[in-house]
Amino acid sequence: MALTGISRLLGAGAIAGAGLTAYAAWEARAYTLRRVEVALLPRGARPLTVLHLSDLHLTPGQVRKQEWLRGLWSLDPDLVVVTGDFLAHMDAVPVVLDALGDLTSRPGVFVFGSNDYFAPTLRNPLRYLMPDDGRRNTRSAPLPWPDLSKALAERGWVELTNRLDALPVGELSVAFAGVDDPHLEYDRLDLVAGPADPTADLRLAVTHAPYLRVLDQFSRDGYDAIIAGHTHGGQVCLPWVGALTTNCDLEPARAKGLHRHPADSSPGDPGSSWLHVSAGLGTSPYARIRVACRPEATLLTLTPRPADAS
Repeated sequence: MALTGISRLLGAGAIAGAGLTAYAAWEARAYTLRRVEVALLPRGARPLTVLHLSDLHLTPGQVRKQEWLRGLWSLDPDLVVVTGDFLAHMDAVPVVLDALGDLTSRPGVFVFGSNDYFAPTLRNPLRYLMPDDGRRNTRSAPLPWPDLSKALAERGWVELTNRLDALPVGELSVAFAGVDDPHLEYDRLDLVAGPADPTADLRLAVTHAPYLRVLDQFSRDGYDAIIAGHTHGGQVCLPWVGALTTNCDLEPARAKGLHRHPADSSPGDPGSSWLHVSAGLGTSPYARIRVACRPEATLLTLTPRPADAS
């Protein structure tokens, strides 16, 4: 009787585990568009739409994801911001360009992440849920990110790798600062340090991984908003609890979505910014699962600040 009961219990556990795995694989392909509104613009300005993409992790075989990405053109955004990890395969550059499609005819800026530089490898997925041990995937085959950088530049997009730039977007002037991937410690904050351009209508900072040292500097320098990815929103979350990890030093409570930085600041506080972290559209091709954290792109609608805002 005891052995029979244990066998039944193990069988039930195996069935539950298989069901959860099947659900997690389905959710990783349940691409979702989020819409967020935030007041950032000068009073009287026309609203501006910003499509935030992150962590595509594209491979040639991910046809459904490519088709979903192509469909985002219908949103007709004023600006596209991509916060890295476009690639997950040696042959992915033409795939990425085809999936972005007509979006590259819109003004766009981008940075790269670690998975643009180095090919993904098979790893224990449980490591993602453990504290960061400092090890980085820098010994695998290099990916053709220079080809992607060149192709996006030819289409008019601006790379923000450890540099400042500016673009006219609609009727507004937008000042940008960006850093290379902080997860690999490629960021050179010294190259972008200093007060954000006070003459610009909008000041945006862009990073792949939202490490606190980067967020702190951008907020101190007066950027209206910081746009980031990398976290996958936790990727495996618990209902009513949320993310268990962010794969950086950002706290799990801000693993995705719109927040303030510093976390306890309010709009108008000196040295503070809005922070938008995307949960991203992909995963490692070796662990295509998500739980309570659907893959996403975000359409940010930027509106004028209220009359009483500083």
